[in-house]
Amino acid sequence: MKLQKITVFGLFAATAIFATCKKNSASAPVAPAAEPAVYYNWDKFAMGADLSYVNQVQDYGGVYKDSGTVKDPFVIFKNNGANVVRVRLWHNPQWIAPLNGGKLYNDLKDVEKTMQRAKNAGMAVNLDLHYSDTWADPGNQPTPAAWAGLPLAVLKDSVYNYTLAVLNYFKTKNLVPEMIQVGNENNNGMLWPVGKTVGADYTAFCTLLKAGIKAVRDFSATSTIKPQIILHVAQLQDAGPWLVKVMGTNGVTDFDIIGLSHYFKWSTVNAMADIKNTIINFKATWNKKVMIVETGYPFTDKSADTYNNIIAGDTGVPGYPVTEAGQLQYMKDLTQTVIDAGGTGIMYWEPAWISSSLRDLWGQGSSWENMALFDFGGNTLPGMRFMTWGYKF
Repeated sequence: MKLQKITVFGLFAATAIFATCKKNSASAPVAPAAEPAVYYNWDKFAMGADLSYVNQVQDYGGVYKDSGTVKDPFVIFKNNGANVVRVRLWHNPQWIAPLNGGKLYNDLKDVEKTMQRAKNAGMAVNLDLHYSDTWADPGNQPTPAAWAGLPLAVLKDSVYNYTLAVLNYFKTKNLVPEMIQVGNENNNGMLWPVGKTVGADYTAFCTLLKAGIKAVRDFSATSTIKPQIILHVAQLQDAGPWLVKVMGTNGVTDFDIIGLSHYFKWSTVNAMADIKNTIINFKATWNKKVMIVETGYPFTDKSADTYNNIIAGDTGVPGYPVTEAGQLQYMKDLTQTVIDAGGTGIMYWEPAWISSSLRDLWGQGSSWENMALFDFGGNTLPGMRFMTWGYKF
């Protein structure tokens, strides 16, 4: 909400009028016009939202509102400037079934539903292949149970065939993604233990990466939509050495976008000037597009449930308070920084993971509700407006 502004002259004039013509009420000061919303095309600058949890949240009672009115969350994001939906795909997440009456989420059918909702709302898709039955991140990259024990030569073929099969399946549904991540936060490799990096040895990992990349390129030869390939590494301070080993030492260069996770809690590169310089350096060194594919900022240090929050919100980045206004300002400044550095997108991780009766292995509700772009009542927050801000390109 913007404060009304009254000039000194206007205040003096209003007082004079009131003094001489008491029977006539002075005109109320007029609030300045709201900042006009600007909508961007995804291929100019991706304004993304990871909505992987939405189907499950809604199944378990989560309700989304915009201006107090209950609406489809995909429509809410589209109306508020999102042009890309990111969604994770797990290979066969059977661990979810006992927690959800036998129903799976983030498997092929659930991801199909998410992609259809995104496309129906007029947004592009970034399909995030985890190559795992569960969460894949810098500390965990477990091989799918169906591939357990396979040697590298066979595992490489599994990655190729699986990637190609997934894309061909979505092609039959008219749901080819505009972007695809060959792996998720692969700081220490993928498909452990075979594809785990050991010291400076990235050979097996990069063999697997190349198999996934080749599958996407082979698919693209038969597709009108040719997905842009993203390789994903977490935290800016770790991305530089990783790129040297992946691209420089092992020659993995046939991809389109360097995808970065940037969370202030785990980052040593938090000043906007340092973020800008880091992205500029990546672009100049490697001649690739650069995109932040995961980020977020808390609007409160409170919780809506008993599930411990991943980022507590007791501290934030200096200059950006943990408030609704602070969340918006942080995301505006970070987005402008990415643009100034020549980056091509920013994606907010799980902005719709609000509290509900959803259960996973670690709690019930959400461990991210204080980082969402909805308040604890399911209403859109001011932070949502970062996607339609008038940025300088």
